[in-house]
Amino acid sequence: MNKIVLKLGGTIMVLFLVVLLPLGFVANQIFTNFYYSQVQEEIEELAQKYANTIISLDDESIVNMFKTLADLTNKEIYITDAIGNVVADSGVRITNLSNQDISQLSEGEPVQKRFDDSRTESSYLGSGYPIIQSDTFVGGFFVLASVSDVEEPVEKVQDLLILSAVGALFLALGFTFVLSKKMSDPLLEMEQATREIAKGNLDIRVNIRSDDEVGSLGRAINDLAVETNRYRSNRREFFANISHELRTPISYLKGYTQVLKEGLYRSDNERIQYLTILEGESERMVRLIDDLFDLSKMEEGKIDLQMKAINLTEVLETALLKVSMEVENKELALNKDIEGNIPFIKADSVRLEQIFTNLLGNAVRYTERGSITVRAWSEEKRMWVSIEDTGIGIPKEDLPLIFERFHRVEKSRSRELGGTGLGLAIVKNLIELQNGSITVSSELGKGTRFELRFPVASKEET
Repeated sequence: MNKIVLKLGGTIMVLFLVVLLPLGFVANQIFTNFYYSQVQEEIEELAQKYANTIISLDDESIVNMFKTLADLTNKEIYITDAIGNVVADSGVRITNLSNQDISQLSEGEPVQKRFDDSRTESSYLGSGYPIIQSDTFVGGFFVLASVSDVEEPVEKVQDLLILSAVGALFLALGFTFVLSKKMSDPLLEMEQATREIAKGNLDIRVNIRSDDEVGSLGRAINDLAVETNRYRSNRREFFANISHELRTPISYLKGYTQVLKEGLYRSDNERIQYLTILEGESERMVRLIDDLFDLSKMEEGKIDLQMKAINLTEVLETALLKVSMEVENKELALNKDIEGNIPFIKADSVRLEQIFTNLLGNAVRYTERGSITVRAWSEEKRMWVSIEDTGIGIPKEDLPLIFERFHRVEKSRSRELGGTGLGLAIVKNLIELQNGSITVSSELGKGTRFELRFPVASKEET
């Protein structure tokens, strides 16, 4: 038997006993007191009736009648005169009837006490009432009930209570064992599952049997396995992509450096061409390393943002100026629709410019002809910015993945155009760190639209 069943079962049993034992004791006391009270009331009633009924202590027939009644009611009688001498009895000899008891009777007060018979070593519950004739106290009439006769049914009831308690205890043991096992089995299964996850078996799943806290824990373990598996897959893909992205420029650097070192070029123009290639690949590696560094800091929450109220229009105009030469070189149309007097937003101007520059650079890079349209407006206490192009577009199946690290549409073409596959991942992280959001829509061959939203800065922040 596993430890958790023992602990859980033991706890339930202790709680059961803590409740059962006091309850049994109280029930026993209540019944005992009730039964004793019933017997006491009965003998008090009989003693009062007999004392009021007896006509004469000298009439032997009347005395014998009361003895017969005593046999019929299974009670003992004891009759005394005014000074406490025994007039008649049903076979008992009271040894502890005191003068004080007789005095109490003479004053018209009944006597209730436990009486003893030293001959038989028996005890009786007794009730005595005064016998009054012609307004004169002439004696006392006592009705006695054997304590042993009273205790016998009480003991039977106690035996029944004990038997019931034992039965309830065994029933509780069985119920506790079943309940403990039912509660512990899912926990043991979860323990085994987590050990398997720790060993690297991320395909294991916990069976969810309920919607309570245990079921919620099982779902959390399953989610952990899924997320850990996803993390492992992403990590493998990440290292594979990093290796690939670094291998290409390093191969160029090594090859062309060797060519230059050994003088395997035919003219100065060719040498300059090789040096230009080396410079471009070096810049590409620097961009990759910088992007990786930025992304790592953002995911660890260590990036330092200088958040303050800024004019989004100014930042957007600066980013547009940086890409304007590329737009002119490709003979693209640049359309701007920026509202006047738009409200400020709380953001980091440097990082916001990085976001716009990245998105605008992508728009220019993947658009061969047509136009790029930039809009900015305010609505519902939010600033909206859209950047739309008429470029090659993004396939529908790639849209949910474009913000993933190293995910690129048409990888070979993207690599030729100088992308690292990290730009959009960085953009999304930077936007979310500045309390904004980004969505994308695209149609293959017709263009792509990115839409950004930022909350307007409050009066206190401006």
